[in-house]
Amino acid sequence: MAAAALTAHELIAKHRPTLDQALEAMRTRAYWSPHPEHPKAYGENGSLGMAEGKAAFDALLNGRLDLDQPGTDDWVGGEISPYGVELGVTYPHADIDTLLPAMRAGQRAWRDAGAETRAVVCLEILKRISDRTHEFALAVMHTSGQAFMMAFQAGGPHAQDRGMEAVAYAYVEQVRTPDTAEWTKPQGKRDPLALTKQFTPVPRGIALLIGCNTFPTWNGYPGLFASLATGNAVLVKPHPRAVLPLALTVQVAREVLAEAGFDPNLVALAAERPGEGIAKTLATRPEIRIIDYTGSTAFGDWLEANARQAQVYTEKAGVNTVIVESTDDYKGMLSNLAFSLSLYSGQMCTTPQNFLVPRAGIRTEEGPKSYDEVVADLARAVDGLLGDDARANALLGAIVNPDVKARVEAAADLGEVALASREITNPDFPDAVVRTPVIVKLDGGKPDDQAAYMSECFGPVSFAVAVDSAAEAVELLRRTVREKGAMTVGAYTTSEEVEEAVREACLDEAAQLSLNLTGGVYVNQTAAFSDFHGSGGNPAANAALCDGAFVANRFRVVEIRSEVRAEA
Repeated sequence: MAAAALTAHELIAKHRPTLDQALEAMRTRAYWSPHPEHPKAYGENGSLGMAEGKAAFDALLNGRLDLDQPGTDDWVGGEISPYGVELGVTYPHADIDTLLPAMRAGQRAWRDAGAETRAVVCLEILKRISDRTHEFALAVMHTSGQAFMMAFQAGGPHAQDRGMEAVAYAYVEQVRTPDTAEWTKPQGKRDPLALTKQFTPVPRGIALLIGCNTFPTWNGYPGLFASLATGNAVLVKPHPRAVLPLALTVQVAREVLAEAGFDPNLVALAAERPGEGIAKTLATRPEIRIIDYTGSTAFGDWLEANARQAQVYTEKAGVNTVIVESTDDYKGMLSNLAFSLSLYSGQMCTTPQNFLVPRAGIRTEEGPKSYDEVVADLARAVDGLLGDDARANALLGAIVNPDVKARVEAAADLGEVALASREITNPDFPDAVVRTPVIVKLDGGKPDDQAAYMSECFGPVSFAVAVDSAAEAVELLRRTVREKGAMTVGAYTTSEEVEEAVREACLDEAAQLSLNLTGGVYVNQTAAFSDFHGSGGNPAANAALCDGAFVANRFRVVEIRSEVRAEA
């Protein structure tokens, strides 16, 4: 192990003020972020600017990313960008029987370091990732298909915010119990009973992060840093099509751990050969005691049922619903919804899918609008937003995989098409698959239509579902969340009665609700330190990013007590 270049004292002096600000932001739920959102904010004080970040990314292509971790028995790769670029990066393939024992070896020293030291080491990792945000943004862009600005923000500062939030929650939960206590119990005329008690947070073991294709850092960092900050080693198993962003994360983490005097093997990568499918094997290893997963419902359910030795945190599929009952800003509502449908081609777990609209129409400040008018106007709003191909490419990004493309193409068979999807050419990346959203009109009372809108259709596909009344819309919302889950719910109404009914439905079914969004905040966006992503209370996810429950079960408090002996 390399000699320590960073002392705990230095790291505490450097990062404790940031940790304190994070703790205060969590308490107040006010806006705060230490990570700049604008690309021009980088390039000074050790961070990479746009040109340097591009050069660093280009230097990675067609090369070997050597992490110097034990048990490497092969080199694997094969990522092809959704923009058509073959990355050519290869990664270490691990002999798990060698790697896992090596990961456990450093846990004692990491445990004994204490919550504050672990927290500031994690913040140093995040700081170094932040300094390379331009490089990471290109890695996210060319593995997820996000457009550059979204990859920069969601894959960079927003992901780093979520990682820092997890560290802050982990710190709070660990220091809730004091390190020591002097316990005295009076015994009347007899001498009191006296004990000295020590309380130590101890990790569960090795955590497994199973990364996703669409948001490798944003969805990956909360679990990674929550586990690491609570004393666990973390094995990162990226999605085979999105290895690079998490491999770079592992590389930075290992460098910081070594410089801080800890075993770098506390964080390691488990890349796989094409078609190897190692997630199931890893998830059921006895050494794996925590699992974080984002992806399909089928595999999430499998993990919850079969990885019995581990604490499993899953974010799965849901059917996100928006009720459109009335509005006092019709154009603002349409503009807001059009952006929500278009961002990253609807390839977000928070993108709305079902729009429940009364058959009799809705009330607006422009007068009544029929169901057909509402749907047609929404289609026109999307068309207007994406009418310019350059702007469309900047919003849509690229289709992440052939399954999404197939769902877009099959949507026309599900009902009357209110907005057809069109193909857009990206002049910078001619091999990219770019598609605008499709909107299909369905009848909420028809069983065949119900089969379509009650299933998740991941990607730029949405359904305008005609319902008999606002009351029916609320009941359909309840049923959808209860049976299928939802990461987000939206509602537009000027009626206090309808708003109260929607509020109660979301409280009853544990769904996060956004009301009457018409400006620059969208239903599919959440802010770290203030918004909860998911609730953990419906089938879409069994955890929220982030809250105390997300971190507290990653460690246990072990008590050692001893009698206080009277002096002779």
